[in-house]
Amino acid sequence: MKKLFLFVLLLSAFVGGAVAQNIQLHYDLGRALYKSLDERPWVTTTVEMFKADNWGSTYFFVDMDYTDKGVASAYWEISRELKFWKAPFSAHVEYNGGLNYINNAFLGGATYSWNNSDFSKTFGIQVLYKYIQKNAKPHNFQLTGTWTLNFWQEKFTFSGFADFWREKHTDEKGQNHNFIFISEPQFWINLNKFKHVNDNLNLSVGSEWELSTNFATRDGFYFIPTLAMKWSF
Repeated sequence: MKKLFLFVLLLSAFVGGAVAQNIQLHYDLGRALYKSLDERPWVTTTVEMFKADNWGSTYFFVDMDYTDKGVASAYWEISRELKFWKAPFSAHVEYNGGLNYINNAFLGGATYSWNNSDFSKTFGIQVLYKYIQKNAKPHNFQLTGTWTLNFWQEKFTFSGFADFWREKHTDEKGQNHNFIFISEPQFWINLNKFKHVNDNLNLSVGSEWELSTNFATRDGFYFIPTLAMKWSF
Protein backbone atom coordinates (compact mmCIF):
# COMPACT_ATOMS: atom_id res chain seq x y z
CA MET A 1 0.00 0.00 0.00
CA LYS A 2 3.09 2.10 0.01
CA LYS A 3 6.01 2.02 -2.37
CA LEU A 4 4.11 3.37 -5.37
CA PHE A 5 3.38 6.56 -3.38
CA LEU A 6 7.07 6.87 -2.55
CA PHE A 7 8.17 6.36 -6.15
CA VAL A 8 5.97 9.08 -7.63
CA LEU A 9 7.17 11.52 -5.00
CA LEU A 10 10.78 10.57 -5.57
CA LEU A 11 10.48 11.58 -9.18
CA SER A 12 8.92 14.93 -8.30
CA ALA A 13 11.54 15.48 -5.63
CA PHE A 14 14.33 15.11 -8.21
CA VAL A 15 12.73 17.95 -10.17
CA GLY A 16 11.82 20.10 -7.15
CA GLY A 17 11.19 19.77 -3.42
CA ALA A 18 8.14 17.82 -2.27
CA VAL A 19 6.32 17.07 0.96
CA ALA A 20 3.29 14.80 1.06
CA GLN A 21 1.35 12.45 3.25
CA ASN A 22 -1.83 10.40 3.11
CA ILE A 23 -3.91 8.00 5.17
CA GLN A 24 -5.65 4.94 3.73
CA LEU A 25 -8.43 2.71 5.04
CA HIS A 26 -8.79 -0.79 3.57
CA TYR A 27 -11.59 -3.30 4.14
CA ASP A 28 -9.94 -6.66 3.52
CA LEU A 29 -11.89 -9.45 1.78
CA GLY A 30 -9.39 -12.23 2.48
CA ARG A 31 -11.49 -13.93 5.16
CA ALA A 32 -14.46 -14.07 2.80
CA LEU A 33 -12.43 -15.75 0.04
CA TYR A 34 -10.23 -18.25 1.90
CA LYS A 35 -11.11 -20.57 4.78
CA SER A 36 -7.42 -20.65 5.72
CA LEU A 37 -7.60 -16.89 6.44
CA ASP A 38 -10.51 -17.08 8.90
CA GLU A 39 -8.50 -15.17 11.51
CA ARG A 40 -7.18 -12.52 9.12
CA PRO A 41 -8.01 -8.93 10.20
CA TRP A 42 -10.82 -7.22 8.31
CA VAL A 43 -9.42 -3.68 8.41
CA THR A 44 -6.01 -2.14 7.66
CA THR A 45 -4.94 1.49 7.96
CA THR A 46 -1.86 2.94 6.29
CA VAL A 47 -0.19 6.26 7.13
CA GLU A 48 2.50 7.54 4.75
CA MET A 49 4.87 10.50 4.86
CA PHE A 50 7.43 11.75 2.35
CA LYS A 51 9.85 14.68 2.54
CA ALA A 52 12.50 15.75 0.05
CA ASP A 53 15.60 17.80 0.84
CA ASN A 54 18.85 18.89 -0.82
CA TRP A 55 20.44 15.44 -0.38
CA GLY A 56 17.58 13.22 -1.47
CA SER A 57 14.43 12.22 0.41
CA THR A 58 13.04 10.38 3.42
CA TYR A 59 9.94 8.20 3.40
CA PHE A 60 8.07 6.03 5.88
CA PHE A 61 4.77 4.24 6.21
CA VAL A 62 3.02 2.37 9.02
CA ASP A 63 0.44 -0.38 8.42
CA MET A 64 -1.85 -1.45 11.27
CA ASP A 65 -4.32 -4.35 11.10
CA TYR A 66 -7.46 -4.45 13.23
CA THR A 67 -9.89 -7.06 14.52
CA ASP A 68 -12.91 -6.55 16.77
CA LYS A 69 -10.45 -6.79 19.70
CA GLY A 70 -8.31 -3.90 18.50
CA VAL A 71 -4.89 -3.73 16.83
CA ALA A 72 -3.79 -7.23 15.78
CA SER A 73 -0.50 -6.47 14.03
CA ALA A 74 1.69 -3.66 12.77
CA TYR A 75 4.40 -3.21 10.15
CA TRP A 76 6.49 -0.26 9.07
CA GLU A 77 9.21 0.75 6.64
CA ILE A 78 11.49 3.76 6.59
CA SER A 79 13.87 4.53 3.75
CA ARG A 80 16.31 7.14 2.57
CA GLU A 81 17.21 8.01 -1.01
CA LEU A 82 20.58 9.71 -1.55
CA LYS A 83 21.08 11.65 -4.78
CA PHE A 84 23.55 14.43 -5.57
CA TRP A 85 23.50 14.12 -9.37
CA LYS A 86 21.14 14.43 -12.37
CA ALA A 87 21.26 10.84 -13.64
CA PRO A 88 18.10 8.77 -12.98
CA PHE A 89 19.83 6.66 -10.31
CA SER A 90 19.91 7.08 -6.54
CA ALA A 91 21.41 5.20 -3.60
CA HIS A 92 18.83 3.54 -1.36
CA VAL A 93 18.91 2.46 2.31
CA GLU A 94 15.90 1.02 4.14
CA TYR A 95 14.65 -0.62 7.33
CA ASN A 96 11.62 -2.96 7.61
CA GLY A 97 10.14 -4.21 10.88
CA GLY A 98 6.95 -5.26 12.60
CA LEU A 99 5.16 -7.59 14.96
CA ASN A 100 4.33 -11.31 14.92
CA TYR A 101 6.15 -13.26 12.18
CA ILE A 102 8.21 -10.29 10.90
CA ASN A 103 11.97 -10.12 11.50
CA ASN A 104 13.93 -6.88 11.25
CA ALA A 105 15.37 -6.34 7.78
CA PHE A 106 18.04 -3.89 6.59
CA LEU A 107 18.34 -3.11 2.88
CA GLY A 108 20.74 -1.18 0.67
CA GLY A 109 21.22 -0.77 -3.05
CA ALA A 110 20.24 1.37 -6.02
CA THR A 111 17.06 2.82 -7.53
CA TYR A 112 16.44 3.60 -11.20
CA SER A 113 13.56 6.01 -11.97
CA TRP A 114 11.77 7.01 -15.18
CA ASN A 115 8.87 9.36 -15.91
CA ASN A 116 7.28 11.15 -18.84
CA SER A 117 7.26 14.95 -19.00
CA ASP A 118 4.11 15.51 -16.91
CA PHE A 119 4.67 12.62 -14.45
CA SER A 120 1.42 10.95 -15.53
CA LYS A 121 3.43 7.80 -16.28
CA THR A 122 6.23 6.59 -14.02
CA PHE A 123 8.30 3.46 -13.64
CA GLY A 124 11.07 2.40 -11.30
CA ILE A 125 13.17 -0.55 -10.24
CA GLN A 126 15.26 -1.20 -7.14
CA VAL A 127 18.08 -3.75 -6.81
CA LEU A 128 18.81 -4.32 -3.12
CA TYR A 129 20.89 -6.36 -0.72
CA LYS A 130 18.66 -7.53 2.15
CA TYR A 131 19.89 -8.60 5.59
CA ILE A 132 17.15 -10.38 7.56
CA GLN A 133 17.91 -10.54 11.26
CA LYS A 134 17.49 -13.91 13.05
CA ASN A 135 16.94 -15.74 9.76
CA ALA A 136 18.76 -19.04 9.19
CA LYS A 137 20.23 -17.47 6.03
CA PRO A 138 20.30 -13.73 6.75
CA HIS A 139 22.11 -12.56 3.59
CA ASN A 140 19.58 -12.13 0.79
CA PHE A 141 18.45 -9.92 -2.10
CA GLN A 142 15.30 -8.07 -3.12
CA LEU A 143 14.06 -6.78 -6.48
CA THR A 144 11.30 -4.16 -6.49
CA GLY A 145 9.37 -2.72 -9.41
CA THR A 146 6.91 0.21 -9.21
CA TRP A 147 4.59 1.92 -11.67
CA THR A 148 1.96 4.67 -11.81
CA LEU A 149 -0.46 5.64 -14.56
CA ASN A 150 -2.73 8.69 -14.18
CA PHE A 151 -5.30 8.99 -16.94
CA TRP A 152 -8.48 10.78 -18.05
CA GLN A 153 -7.27 14.14 -16.72
CA GLU A 154 -6.05 12.53 -13.46
CA LYS A 155 -9.52 11.28 -12.59
CA PHE A 156 -8.18 7.74 -12.34
CA THR A 157 -4.91 6.29 -11.08
CA PHE A 158 -3.57 2.77 -11.62
CA SER A 159 -0.43 2.15 -9.62
CA GLY A 160 1.38 -0.58 -7.81
CA PHE A 161 4.55 -2.35 -6.80
CA ALA A 162 5.99 -5.84 -7.01
CA ASP A 163 8.58 -7.31 -4.63
CA PHE A 164 10.55 -10.52 -5.15
CA TRP A 165 13.07 -11.57 -2.55
CA ARG A 166 14.91 -14.51 -1.07
CA GLU A 167 14.07 -15.49 2.51
CA LYS A 168 14.29 -18.95 4.01
CA HIS A 169 11.04 -19.55 5.94
CA THR A 170 8.46 -22.18 6.89
CA ASP A 171 4.74 -21.95 6.14
CA GLU A 172 1.86 -22.96 8.42
CA LYS A 173 1.99 -26.51 7.02
CA GLY A 174 5.65 -26.91 7.97
CA GLN A 175 6.91 -26.70 4.40
CA ASN A 176 10.13 -24.82 3.64
CA HIS A 177 10.36 -21.99 1.10
CA ASN A 178 13.24 -19.84 -0.11
CA PHE A 179 11.55 -17.13 -2.19
CA ILE A 180 8.61 -14.76 -1.73
CA PHE A 181 6.66 -12.68 -4.23
CA ILE A 182 4.07 -9.99 -3.50
CA SER A 183 2.45 -7.34 -5.68
CA GLU A 184 -0.22 -4.80 -4.68
CA PRO A 185 -1.79 -3.00 -7.67
CA GLN A 186 -4.19 -0.21 -6.72
CA PHE A 187 -6.94 1.52 -8.68
CA TRP A 188 -8.14 4.92 -7.41
CA ILE A 189 -10.96 7.25 -8.44
CA ASN A 190 -9.81 10.77 -7.51
CA LEU A 191 -13.03 12.57 -6.63
CA ASN A 192 -11.74 16.15 -6.69
CA LYS A 193 -10.76 15.78 -10.35
CA PHE A 194 -14.42 15.53 -11.37
CA LYS A 195 -16.54 18.50 -12.40
CA HIS A 196 -18.60 20.13 -9.62
CA VAL A 197 -16.50 18.47 -6.87
CA ASN A 198 -14.63 20.80 -4.51
CA ASP A 199 -10.87 20.86 -5.18
CA ASN A 200 -10.23 20.58 -1.44
CA LEU A 201 -11.97 17.21 -1.22
CA ASN A 202 -8.74 15.19 -1.42
CA LEU A 203 -10.57 11.87 -1.19
CA SER A 204 -9.97 8.88 -3.46
CA VAL A 205 -11.95 5.64 -3.45
CA GLY A 206 -10.90 2.38 -5.03
CA SER A 207 -9.40 -1.01 -4.45
CA GLU A 208 -6.14 -2.83 -3.85
CA TRP A 209 -5.35 -6.39 -4.92
CA GLU A 210 -2.73 -8.38 -3.07
CA LEU A 211 -1.16 -10.98 -5.35
CA SER A 212 1.32 -13.14 -3.46
CA THR A 213 3.15 -16.44 -3.47
CA ASN A 214 4.51 -18.00 -0.26
CA PHE A 215 4.03 -14.71 1.59
CA ALA A 216 4.17 -14.70 5.41
CA THR A 217 3.14 -18.16 6.63
CA ARG A 218 1.00 -18.97 3.57
CA ASP A 219 1.70 -21.70 1.02
CA GLY A 220 1.18 -20.97 -2.66
CA PHE A 221 -0.66 -18.22 -4.53
CA TYR A 222 -3.28 -15.91 -3.00
CA PHE A 223 -5.42 -13.13 -4.48
CA ILE A 224 -6.80 -10.82 -1.78
CA PRO A 225 -8.73 -7.67 -2.80
CA THR A 226 -9.75 -4.74 -0.61
CA LEU A 227 -12.28 -1.93 -0.75
CA ALA A 228 -10.44 1.28 0.06
CA MET A 229 -10.47 5.02 0.53
CA LYS A 230 -7.58 7.46 0.78
CA TRP A 231 -7.26 11.02 2.01
CA SER A 232 -4.25 13.01 0.77
CA PHE A 233 -2.93 15.94 2.80
